[in-house]
Amino acid sequence: MSETPDILQEIVNSKLEEVKQRSSLVGLERIKLAAGKADAARGFTQALLAKKEQGESAVIAEIKKASPSKGIICKDFNPGRFAKGYAKGGAACLSVLTDEKYFKGDIFSLVMARKECDLPVLRKDFIIDEYQIYESRAMAADCILLIVAILDDQQLSSFHEIAQSLGMDVLVEVHNEEEMARALKLDLKMVGINNRNLKTFETSLYTTLALQNMVPDGCLLVTESGILSKEDVRFMRDHEVNAFLVGEAFMREKSPGVALKELFFS
Repeated sequence: MSETPDILQEIVNSKLEEVKQRSSLVGLERIKLAAGKADAARGFTQALLAKKEQGESAVIAEIKKASPSKGIICKDFNPGRFAKGYAKGGAACLSVLTDEKYFKGDIFSLVMARKECDLPVLRKDFIIDEYQIYESRAMAADCILLIVAILDDQQLSSFHEIAQSLGMDVLVEVHNEEEMARALKLDLKMVGINNRNLKTFETSLYTTLALQNMVPDGCLLVTESGILSKEDVRFMRDHEVNAFLVGEAFMREKSPGVALKELFFS
């Protein structure tokens, strides 16, 4: 694994222990069997591309209770209700935080959200072991997140291949040129550029623009973090970025689905 910022390293260390505990309760072979029996995956990348082809913003709407930098974001947390609202508001896909320790999420939040709508769902977590990939499919996740900053090249390649073999899509997340160059070694269908600096937690939309030209033809670019206003949306669309992952801007509102519709479609 490449050198990581302190908070990321802390999370990774926690994940290693978490995976050890989970796999001691349900072994790898059992979780593989469960993954094979899960509902068929919904096309995540396909849903985003369909929105883009219609000339609309392709929005991955996030369900997130808390974060290390902001603490509790949403007190009245109801993943099923949020999923319904997001679907009604025009989202193409969902993202559900399943990390318990740092983001106050859990697997059941994803299961509930997926049950209440027909949208494809991304499991947003810190994947550092193949066990988590099979676990993701077992809970019927349609897509997983692979964060380049916390994985080495061998892990990236192996995890990407496993996810695709299970019928899931993969959102590969990068933040700088070095990480993008490493991501491009994969047969990328989709890449997420995180506008948030994980060392300082500051965000800049120019992060996406700085890396945009590195994205190959046929690879879907998703901009992540820092989309807070209609001006931000217009700015990105003016630069031909039409796929967005947005969470905090919605989760702070009483009705996240209404907030989504107002930000992107009104």
